[in-house]
Amino acid sequence: MTQLQTLFGWIGDATWGWALIPFLVVFGGTFTLMSGFVQLRYFGRMWGVLSEGGNRAGGVSSREALLVSIGGRVGGGNIAGVAVAITLGGPGAVFWMWVVAFIGMATSLFECALAQLYKRSEDDGTFRGGPAQYIIHGLGERFTWLAMLYAVCLLASFGLGFSAFQGNTVAVAAQDSLGLDPIWVGAGLALVTLIIVFGGIKRIAQVSDVVIPVMALGYIVLALAVIVLNITEVPAALWTIVANAVGLEEAVGGGVGAAVAQGMRRGLFSNEAGLGSAPNVAAAAAVPHPISQGIVQSLSVFIDTIIICTCTAMVILLGDVYVPGATEVDGVALTQQSLVDHLGGWAQYFLTGAVLLFAFSSIIYNYYLGETALSVLSDTKIARLLLRVAVPVVVFLGAAAPGATAVFFFSDPLMGLLALVNLLALAMLFPVGLRLLADYRRQLRAGAVEPVLEIEDYADLDIDRGAWANPALTRPLG
Repeated sequence: MTQLQTLFGWIGDATWGWALIPFLVVFGGTFTLMSGFVQLRYFGRMWGVLSEGGNRAGGVSSREALLVSIGGRVGGGNIAGVAVAITLGGPGAVFWMWVVAFIGMATSLFECALAQLYKRSEDDGTFRGGPAQYIIHGLGERFTWLAMLYAVCLLASFGLGFSAFQGNTVAVAAQDSLGLDPIWVGAGLALVTLIIVFGGIKRIAQVSDVVIPVMALGYIVLALAVIVLNITEVPAALWTIVANAVGLEEAVGGGVGAAVAQGMRRGLFSNEAGLGSAPNVAAAAAVPHPISQGIVQSLSVFIDTIIICTCTAMVILLGDVYVPGATEVDGVALTQQSLVDHLGGWAQYFLTGAVLLFAFSSIIYNYYLGETALSVLSDTKIARLLLRVAVPVVVFLGAAAPGATAVFFFSDPLMGLLALVNLLALAMLFPVGLRLLADYRRQLRAGAVEPVLEIEDYADLDIDRGAWANPALTRPLG
């Protein structure tokens, strides 16, 4: 065990420690520049998906895929992570979270568009795809080993490890605020998880379509109430964020360097842009053009970091609990105490409910990522059945035996490794992404209300024609 912990510690240092964050920033900046600031160009189009209807033939709707992604991205990073970033990096860390989210919107657009292009159709009429699929079908079978490496990392980190962490998060929150026994919380959570995961992506999408808007809007409304109550102090709080970010003021030791490091790291942890997780869900949507879903998934990065993380930052910075340079109160405790300071004791119970929903939405999101990874390693009914049983069991163990979660020390290092694999694939497939974007723009200039993928234009690529043969989504083959 000691040797394994040493090995994964080295992997974590080699990825999150020095390689991953610079790579994510460089790639995101490159995507932004070479696409002509695509996240600004199509910002208005992103919001149209929120009024979309239910399932479309052949897969889940674009909105449902968006909500599943938001459910996975929005979580502890938006509540505890922001508080940690402010504690260790000062208010300026929030500014750098905004920066990394802005460039991450471009990265997410490209990775999710590629997942859509190379998605494969399933026997039940749904679609499946993600980095493993665009590595195999986009780069060729000689890179199958790279796709397998990605799938193993995704299954172990998101599918199993993070599911245990989220189960633990739910149990601890319920015990601290409501006095509930972690064993019973874990049993209930495992049972609900079991029911949902056996319904596949369509049931996961249907649950997310209800839970995620309630979860996100409820938290945003609470934060807006805090902002309204302290509206005269908002300009000063925003100035503090900018001043600390560029060195005009210093709140913690390390100054600008601490703000940059904490802001970028926490921002990337929160929105997951470039990590290759969200494309697995994006590929499940039925859309007329790959860029359409890329634009939608870009919105999830905006909602996660620019909106929800900013709400948390305002709750903290507009209150009296946060003391620059002090570390006695941090993490979720800082956010919780700040809410109580603004709104009274009842707010801590609301936050507990938000944490419960955030964690639950992440569990079902993590399960689907694990299922997608498993389809690459062993696409059999027995393997899928074992996973559908294993995930609720892991959730229960994480909830009922907090000490056992130390076993999942491999999750963060493996997430860093899968992110590097994904970035390598994105770099090699970037010309294909630009080709899709050029096609999308050409159709818009020609007057198309909603561009569609013309399959014959991509006959040189290994795409699944069956996944794009629905006449409601694409023009028929010539």
